Amino acid sequence: MPELSQETEHGSAVPPLGWVEVTGPSMVPTLYHGDQLLVRYTARVRSGDIVVLRHPLQQNLLVVKRAVERRPGGWWVLADNPLGSTTDSEDFGVVPDELILGKVRFRFRPPEAGQRSPLALARWVLSAARPVFPDRSASRRLRAR
Repeated sequence: MPELSQETEHGSAVPPLGWVEVTGPSMVPTLYHGDQLLVRYTARVRSGDIVVLRHPLQQNLLVVKRAVERRPGGWWVLADNPLGSTTDSEDFGVVPDELILGKVRFRFRPPEAGQRSPLALARWVLSAARPVFPDRSASRRLRAR
């Protein structure tokens, strides 16, 4: 499950935008370990959005999941990687609205250590920074799990 390097305290003022770093494989192939995410806090969440939330059972842990569907009491969230060992709503159930902190708007992927050739750097430049759009088709696929 992606654990984020940025942790906030309960009751502190939340800025409208913030950067967090993904650690873990649960959102592969959408997000990878080391990706930097621009998060819009308190943004309206829709089905298919990738969201940052407090883990319902360990609220000092921030995680990234896909909001699949609205259910009574909150959001059903799932990991994009069905093969990764992760926890999501299949383990902890519906996530209350107050635990959803914001949605991911932009992904920046830092260059890998071996990317030194001009071709490798050119490919990195073309793919490193991307907006993150909701995947409505993925949310329908994941809902069936």
